[in-house]
Amino acid sequence: MKINKTLVVGGGFGGIAAALRMKALGHDVTIIDRLSKLGGRAQVIDRNGYKYDTGPTVITAPFLFKELFNLFDENIEDYLDFKPLEPWYRFYFHDGSSFDYSSSINKTKEEISKYSKSDSEGYDRLLEESKKIFEIGFTKLSDQPFLSFWTMIKQVPSLLKLKSYLSVYDIVSKYIKNSKIRSAFSIHPLLVGGNPYTTTSIYSLIHYLERKWGVFFCMGGTGKLVEELTNLLNRVGVRICLNEDIKSVEHKNSIAYKAITSNGKEYFFDNIIFNGDPPTFYSEILKPKKRNLINPILPDSLMTYSMGLFVLFFGTNNQYKDIAHHTIWLSKRFKGLLNDIFKEKDLPDDFSLYLHRPTATDSTFAPEGCDSYYVLCPVPNLRSSINWKVEGDNLKNNIINELERTIMPNLKSNIKDLSYMTPIDFKNDYRSMHGAGFSIAPIFYQSAWFRYHNQDSKIKNIYFSAAGAHPGAGIPGVLSSAKVVENIISRNKNA
Repeated sequence: MKINKTLVVGGGFGGIAAALRMKALGHDVTIIDRLSKLGGRAQVIDRNGYKYDTGPTVITAPFLFKELFNLFDENIEDYLDFKPLEPWYRFYFHDGSSFDYSSSINKTKEEISKYSKSDSEGYDRLLEESKKIFEIGFTKLSDQPFLSFWTMIKQVPSLLKLKSYLSVYDIVSKYIKNSKIRSAFSIHPLLVGGNPYTTTSIYSLIHYLERKWGVFFCMGGTGKLVEELTNLLNRVGVRICLNEDIKSVEHKNSIAYKAITSNGKEYFFDNIIFNGDPPTFYSEILKPKKRNLINPILPDSLMTYSMGLFVLFFGTNNQYKDIAHHTIWLSKRFKGLLNDIFKEKDLPDDFSLYLHRPTATDSTFAPEGCDSYYVLCPVPNLRSSINWKVEGDNLKNNIINELERTIMPNLKSNIKDLSYMTPIDFKNDYRSMHGAGFSIAPIFYQSAWFRYHNQDSKIKNIYFSAAGAHPGAGIPGVLSSAKVVENIISRNKNA
């Protein structure tokens, strides 16, 4: 009996999950990554006693990781410890007020009541709406392939019922009237690369997803999570090849058969699963090139990409104990700021920030009595004309000044080990098209069937388990993408 050889290109969470799922199907699996460690964007900086996760930091739906260990009759609890967070997020507003988004619904409603008693009641209705969207958008559709237009047509009644043509902000605004709380409950699309004012309301399901499974931190960080997944790959016999960049994938007679690295090494396969950015695959890797029919609505030049990311890493020689594990620092402007970033492609003078303080939960991220920080700032992607060699330092200084002025007094005198990444680093390190932080944006006409398909429409042994493919970005999205690929390959085998 022939054993299928599957090559997985890219060692992010989607690639690791796909490799494990293919191994569980009995395939001979090799995973390749251009970096020195698996993890994709979930790399680790360990320097001067301070540790920083460089990629995703919010863990929801941890059962999706548990499934990967269960495939091989192993228990994730033997290797990893997921700690529930409280609060989930602390929001800091421009006027100095704050709002704790809690794991407790009652506490959350008490916090909302500080701003609006009617919105406290509206939150219950928002959750009910989110649950309805979740039960279709996640439970029924997230791990199902959208390879046929008719598959999409069958879902139109459900999508219309869910009002998926509305934006996340539109849905939140139906139930929440206070402008600050509206902003707070609309930030979820930014965590997967979307503008809350244009991201399809399907992503409102995240509200209920968090309520259903919680918000967690993996002790040791996402770096520890990658480490244990790498160990699992090794235990089950998946070959891991690092520091190898795929230059081209060749196909003939609608069958892909060979991948060639930048140093000339060749890999032959029966199936190839790409865990990088799908637009990069079609524009730079697939040879000979074919017309991209994956998104039939728009050519790449007219596609909407996610924003870019400016990520600041630093330690402090003291602790700011009032800073929660996850803090969302919001500027006075919300819609205007997002319009500047997403539509105008301008770098505004103001900004909003996401602060990750892992030392609030795990003291191993910094020397004793110190803190470690990751600060994410949404910025335009590289379709803008921003000179990051100049603006990188300017933005770094502005962020530090604002944090010191507001929630981190005397920061400049306490800061240690400072570095940052810009969209240029995302393009160079991860081959992300236009340096976008999350591939194409999650707007309606780039979702489900309109998103990059998990299987190529013509070359049937090319698959995608990635943020740019269905169902989308974020850890639950890419892990579900691997499940979609598994479903397709399993169905093909049984056909």
